[in-house]
Amino acid sequence: MKFFIDTANLEQIKEAQDLGVLDGVTTNPSLMAKEGITGHDNILKHYVNICNIVEGDVSAEVISTDFAGMVREGEALAELHPQIVVKIPMIKEGIKAIKYFSDNGIRTNCTLVFSAGQALLAAKAGATYVSPFIGRLDDISTDGLNLIAEIRLIYDNYGFETEILAASIRHTMHIIECAKIGADVMTGPLSSIEGLLKHPLTDSGLAAFLADYKKGN
Repeated sequence: MKFFIDTANLEQIKEAQDLGVLDGVTTNPSLMAKEGITGHDNILKHYVNICNIVEGDVSAEVISTDFAGMVREGEALAELHPQIVVKIPMIKEGIKAIKYFSDNGIRTNCTLVFSAGQALLAAKAGATYVSPFIGRLDDISTDGLNLIAEIRLIYDNYGFETEILAASIRHTMHIIECAKIGADVMTGPLSSIEGLLKHPLTDSGLAAFLADYKKGN
């Protein structure tokens, strides 16, 4: 399972990279705004800064919602850095753009996916990644993890190479459950990744070991 961090915060990205388990980064306009990154040129520069920290894929999202605009933006984003994956919304024009990019060797991440049907269309169009937002489904009392299982079954049935990128991860157990189901990638906050480190028996065991060492030394 690949671990992506979902942020535009460079310090958090560096911290995850230093942990040694980071495979990539996902961002979106909301995350950029949260870090105070505004203005077209500043946003593009920030994407390059992220690419210079990590070794894996960095998803950069288009703003346009029409085919021509998405193609124009996506091509410009892809030219920024070889690690850039163009993030395209799951809409009719977006599927057209994903097909165009797939045919022209530009990798894509189909975002805002909330159904197995949407994921099927994205795979048919040649998306590199599909991003089902499981946390947002949970927010409306729908089982987000079940969507991951449905997509996994469909992709395995037909041998689609599109990778399932479990997005809107809210906590550590989301990661564990997605790994059990077979999601190819997870993307979430640093806290959800670091949560995998924690167990009270580890803490108490280490404390006991150190206490015993001090008694004899």
